[in-house]
Amino acid sequence: MISLRNVAFHFWLKKSLFRKDRFAALKDISFDLFHGESLGIIGRNGAGKTTLLRLLGGIIRPDKGTLINNGVKTSLLSLQIGFDPQLSGLYSAILSGMLLGFTKKEIEDKLYDIVKFAELEEFIDQPVRTYSSGMRARLGFSIAFHLDPDVLLIDEALAVGDADFKKKSFAVMKEKLRSNKTIVLVSHNAGIIRRLCNRAVWIEEGITRAEGDTKTVIQAYEKFIGSLT
Repeated sequence: MISLRNVAFHFWLKKSLFRKDRFAALKDISFDLFHGESLGIIGRNGAGKTTLLRLLGGIIRPDKGTLINNGVKTSLLSLQIGFDPQLSGLYSAILSGMLLGFTKKEIEDKLYDIVKFAELEEFIDQPVRTYSSGMRARLGFSIAFHLDPDVLLIDEALAVGDADFKKKSFAVMKEKLRSNKTIVLVSHNAGIIRRLCNRAVWIEEGITRAEGDTKTVIQAYEKFIGSLT
């Protein structure tokens, strides 16, 4: 579905009024994403995981290497794209879905389920600026899951909401995996990757360090983490 070969991405860090430094968020990333698999991307904080998800989601483009998307629609769950503080949750959900590449009718057909799952029935007509961070995260989570993209990209999203919502979101995640959907999950939590993913990629300092079955990759990652302590 998606192939990456020697992908790199840089951005500029402002150091002072007249000075900027070029920072390599990703240096050399290569792997393939196949239909129906749950791919875990693991790495320490700052390894480049979120930048990689933005590349996969088409939000940014690599400045080196090749990224080939074979016509699949992706949705980045944690982005909350289109959430306008002045708009109601309802209109923000519609705008978010359209910016993610879905038609207005596709979104409207799913609105009831989106709102119900997010547990926002009493607040959906209120401006997003009145929402807590947890309410916004729940709405973003629900939009991404119910619009059913070809590839669902998840950035530590299982941590949203209270304990009951975390349990519910984890359950629908497992349901997606059983239904042969394609999911990419980014986390530094080896336990989550081990439980939910059938293949894994470990990235360290912007470089692919290992790729393969989850057990083997997690073992290599944990051995490396253990060597640092």
